[in-house]
This record gives sequence, structure tokens and C-alpha cells, in this order.
Amino acid sequence: MRTRDFGRTGLKVSERGFGAWAIGGASYGAVPAQQALDALARAEALGCNFVDTAAVYGESEALLGRFLSGRRDRWIVASKYSGQPQGMTTLVHEQLRRLNTDRIDFYQLHWAPRGKDEALFDELDALKRAGKLRFVGVSLRSAGDIDHVLARPGIDGLQICVSLLDPDPLLARLALLRERGVGVIARSVLKGGFLTGKYDAAARFTDPADQRREWEPARILTLSEQARAFDFLAGSAGSLHAAAIAYPLSYPEVSTVILSCKSVEQVEANLGGESPASLPPAMLERIAQVQRSLGVYPASRAARLWRRLKSRILRA
Repeated sequence: MRTRDFGRTGLKVSERGFGAWAIGGASYGAVPAQQALDALARAEALGCNFVDTAAVYGESEALLGRFLSGRRDRWIVASKYSGQPQGMTTLVHEQLRRLNTDRIDFYQLHWAPRGKDEALFDELDALKRAGKLRFVGVSLRSAGDIDHVLARPGIDGLQICVSLLDPDPLLARLALLRERGVGVIARSVLKGGFLTGKYDAAARFTDPADQRREWEPARILTLSEQARAFDFLAGSAGSLHAAAIAYPLSYPEVSTVILSCKSVEQVEANLGGESPASLPPAMLERIAQVQRSLGVYPASRAARLWRRLKSRILRA
């Protein structure tokens, strides 16, 4: 598997990383422990060296701790603080024990703190200076979040949604990300599985441990219709699934895409085989045209201001 620089940290991360949310068993259905461990082992065999987890992902960190015994130096481990009541420093020590390690390679705040919560950045820095965390950053949502976080020093990387259906905020802040030289982790690349071609409008999620069980049929219908608008990519990329993975990697500012896996079969589909390293410029332009037609392409500042003004006029 190809590797990329993780910003200016000196870390070399596999282009496709293991998203460990699903193996925790709390959000995408129950997962037997051995199945999760087998999936991680297969990912390692395929050349994956980056795994992303969080304390709120069920049993994910504990399973990783079991898996990493005797092979810690083969993996770059990322985790997160999600506002737990015991505080970040206490949580980090708990996570180090669960993960069976003395350091976390990349540690993220699970949101972009503002106001009094910005004191967390100083706590992050202290944990980094103490050697508990090697590099630090933020998992965030919007272009405004990127602006806010990168106005601060000491940020090594960011995690953002990037998919065929979520070109914003990456495209809206490409120049800033390039200028700051931070590592960029792309998440939600397959949009809940709908960009694999696996689900259609009739899809329903009945497992009580699957967070998609709460999705309304209207949301599922919209996602399936939007995903079908990219079916043309299958011919050149081999499948919609492969194209969806290659899309974020078409931008050199992206260091790795994390792909949620909870079985060997999913590891093979997401991390195995040959996927295009990137999509050609002409294909990216056609994708942008479809994104504009779907209303998901990042608008210019003038267009955003006009939409806001028009909305106010209509409400008046």
C-alpha cells in the first residue's frame, strides 16, 4: 500500500487507514472480538499502518490494545477526547492503558473548541510536552472550524469529512491546508456505505447497535439518489466504491482516508486490491459539475452571502 507524509510531522501513513469505530460494536452493529482482531491483522498484512479510534467507540480501544501487543511499532495510532467528564488528562491515561501503549501518535479533540473550551489546547500541548501524545489536532466539521483551529499554533493535523457528496470543507480550504502543511485525515469517505453501491432506497438498518437505524426513509432515499449520480465513475475506476476512495486521495493535501472495517471481507473490499491513486483532472471536473447540480459543491463567499440575504428577505 502506498504511503504519504502526514503533514510536517515526519510520519509516513498508509493512504488507506483502518477506521476503528465499527469494531467497537456500538454504532454499526455488534462485532465478535476475534472477528475484529482478524480484520486488523488482515489490514496489517495489506500494508495498512494507520488506525483511528476514540474512547466513545465502544470496545474499540480495548480491542486495539489486545491487537497491538507485540506489534505497536508497526502502527500509527490516532484517538480522541470527546468531552468526557473526567477531563482530558485523566482520559488520556485511561486510553493509554486500554491501548496498551505509552504514547498516542496523533490525538484529536473531537470538536473545534471555542470560548472557555479553548483551554483544552493548552492541555493538549502539556500532554504533548510530557510525551503522552506525539502529535495533536482536531476532528472538525466546517470551513469555519478549519479557520478557527489553524489560527492557533501547534496544530499538527486535522480530520474532516471528505467524500463525493462532501467536497466541502476540503475544497473550500485547500490553499490554507497547503500553506499550513498540516496532516489531513479524510473520514466518511463512503457516506455511511452508500458510495459503495451496496445500498439503495429500500435499505433499512434494523440492528439495534447500528446508529443508521434512526435514519428516516427520506434520508436513505436522498442518499441513494445522490450516490447514483456518480455511477458513471464505475467505468473508469472499476467501481463506484473504488472511485469514492480515490476521490479524496486525488488531492495531495489529504494524507490518508480512514475506512471503517469490521471484518476481513470489509478489509479486503476497502484496503485490498488495486485502487486508483487518484482520479484524472477531467474526471474531477465532471465530478464537480455533478456536485454543483446536487447543491453540495462549496459556494463562493459571494454566493453564500447572497443565499443568506435572500433567505432573510423571504422570511421578512
